[in-house]
Amino acid sequence: MPIANQIRRLRFEHGEMTQSDLAEKIGMTRQTVAAIEAGKYSPSLEAAFRIAHVFGVGLDQVFQWNSVPPL
Repeated sequence: MPIANQIRRLRFEHGEMTQSDLAEKIGMTRQTVAAIEAGKYSPSLEAAFRIAHVFGVGLDQVFQWNSVPPL
């Protein structure tokens, strides 16, 4: 996936927050958080902002765009 994230690291830096804890704070399911964290699902812009807000950081500290070089 071209979008990487630091959710796992941020969860552990914030009191070893569980995926369920994060899901509750952002109004999503634990399964959705797990899929986003694993890079299997890209969150909506609103969800991305909610996640960043929970950790008190900017979007770029949670998500990174790994652009693929053109062929």
